[in-house]
Amino acid sequence: MRMSAYTPTELELEASKELPPADQLAGRFPIAHPAKRASDAEYERIMSTLAFGRDFTDYMAVADWNREVGWHNLRLEPFGPITLSPAAAVLHYGQEIFEGLKAYRHVDGSITSFRPRYNAARLNASARRLALPELDEEVFMSAVVDLVRADRRWVPAEQGTSLYLRPFMIATEAFLGVHSAGQVSFYLIASPSGSYFKGADKGVRIWVDKKYHRAGPGGTGMAKCGGNYAASLLPQNLAAEKGYAQVCFLDTTQTYLEELGGMNVFVVRKDGSVITPRLTGVILEGNTRSAICQILRDEGVGVKEQDIALTDLLADIDSGAVTEIFACGTAAVITPITGLGSDDFQVELPIGEQTERLASKLTDIQNGVVADPYGWTYKICD
Repeated sequence: MRMSAYTPTELELEASKELPPADQLAGRFPIAHPAKRASDAEYERIMSTLAFGRDFTDYMAVADWNREVGWHNLRLEPFGPITLSPAAAVLHYGQEIFEGLKAYRHVDGSITSFRPRYNAARLNASARRLALPELDEEVFMSAVVDLVRADRRWVPAEQGTSLYLRPFMIATEAFLGVHSAGQVSFYLIASPSGSYFKGADKGVRIWVDKKYHRAGPGGTGMAKCGGNYAASLLPQNLAAEKGYAQVCFLDTTQTYLEELGGMNVFVVRKDGSVITPRLTGVILEGNTRSAICQILRDEGVGVKEQDIALTDLLADIDSGAVTEIFACGTAAVITPITGLGSDDFQVELPIGEQTERLASKLTDIQNGVVADPYGWTYKICD
C-alpha cells in the first residue's frame, strides 16, 4: 500500500498567507444599480424556512475579462438572469469553474468567513487547468466583502445555518470552435442556507459505485468544474433509487476509494487513527479536508493520507478494526456515514465519537463559539 507523508501542499501554503483587513478590500465592487429588495413578508418566509441553495440574496458581484484589458468593470448588480449569446463557449465546451464558501453570523452580530483565501487560491488552480484567466486573490476577497456587506441582512444567525457563497467563472465569448475563450465573466452569488442533507446529524447511507467514475488520471478531477459534477449525476440518481444519499467513487482500477460526488471521505480506526485517500490529481483538494487533517495532527492523532482499498475497508469494518466513516465538505461540513452498499455488499456503521467530536470542534470555530487558534476565520464586518 502506497502512503504519502504529510507536507503542506501548494494550495495550503498559498491559503496560509495573511489577507488585508476587510475595510482595505471593500469598495472595489460598487453597486451599479440598486436592487429591488425582497418584501418583508418574502424575506421572513425565506429566512424561516431555510433550505440549501434554494433562495438568493438581493445582489450579485460581477467582473469581466478579455485578453486586451484583463479584469475590469467590477460591480454589484441586482441578482437576476444573465444574458449570454447562444454561441457562448461555456454552453458548448464547458469552460467554467466554481467555488463554495460560507459567511457565518456570530453571537456578537459580526460576520466572518472560513479560510476564504483557500477558496480564492483553489479557484485559480482550477482556472489554470481549464485555461481560464486567474483572478487576483484580493479581488476575489473584495467581491466577498462587498457582496456580504451589501446583503448582510441575509446572513442567518441560527446554529447550522449560513450564507452560502458561490463564486463562478464562465467563458462568455461567442464562437463555435474548440479553443480557450477570449472573453470571460466572474460572478459571485449568495444563498441563505440551512443543512445540505436533511437529517444529516443522523448520518447518510452511501452507494459505492463500481461502474461509473467522476474523473480519471490526467483529467480535471482536481479542478472544481461543472463537468466533474455532471459526471456524478447519473450514478447519484441511480443510487437515490436504491435509497442512498450519495455515491462514493472508486479509482479507474475499481480498487481504491476516491471521493463522494461532492465531498472527501475519512475512515476512523479502532486505535483512534484516521485515514483519508491521498491526493492523486483526481481527488478535489478540499478546504474542510485540509482543516480536519490539521486539527488531527495538532491533537497528536495519527492521520494518514493513503490509498484505501475497498476490499481492505470492508474486511476492517467486519473485523471491527474500522469503527466509523465520515464525509466532509464546505456545504455538508462533517456528515457521518452510517451505511455503505453496492451490488455485492451492504454494511452498517454507527455514528462514532471521533466524527461527532470533530464536527463539533470545526463548527464551533466556524461559528465563533470558541476561539480560533489557527487564524482561519476572516472578519467581513461587525
